[in-house]
Amino acid sequence: MIAFDFGAVLAEWPLLLRGVALTVGLTAVSAGVGVTLGIACAWARLHGPRWLAAVVGAYVELIRNTPFIVQLFFLFFGLPSLGLKLSPEVASVLAMVINLGAYAAEIVRAGIAATPRGQIEAALSLALSASQVFVRVVLPPALKRVWPALVSQIVIVMLGSAVCGQISTPELSYAANLIQSRNFRAFEAFMIGTAAYLALAIALRRLLNWLGPRFLFGT
Repeated sequence: MIAFDFGAVLAEWPLLLRGVALTVGLTAVSAGVGVTLGIACAWARLHGPRWLAAVVGAYVELIRNTPFIVQLFFLFFGLPSLGLKLSPEVASVLAMVINLGAYAAEIVRAGIAATPRGQIEAALSLALSASQVFVRVVLPPALKRVWPALVSQIVIVMLGSAVCGQISTPELSYAANLIQSRNFRAFEAFMIGTAAYLALAIALRRLLNWLGPRFLFGT
């Protein structure tokens, strides 16, 4: 009969707590910067000069068609050969930002493209500049249209941060793996890690669904 001992894993709660805290930190930074990057890229593809739209399009296609772990390894293991060495934490944040930015760009672009032309012309007739029209008239309703998809993508990136333990970033999955290597309670360690990721994903989704209508695109 198999005897489970979750207490042996929970006894390492400081390590688990640090892993959760770093996962939350990585997600918070990458979500803020990544969505901003996605909005900028969406604007570039729709309204930017042709050369910029081509560059952004290449970036989006490259990131969306390669695995996240390959992008992470390129930043952490590949860039040092070019003289640029990043810490595990910096490489993790940068990889998450680049990955989320590419996906967010296409999500936001779909929302912007659905903006009625008459709405834009009405705003221009009020002597608003192009940047004012984009920020005040186009972007808020566009974000409202695509917010559920954007929230789902942020959650996916948060869950993908588990891969960052492969480069010794001490996030949640790294902590769970370290604990099981000490006490050989792999099932218990990863069950607790799974429960923690589930709780984080639910909490993040609810938080973003609360923040969006209040601070980004109105109620």
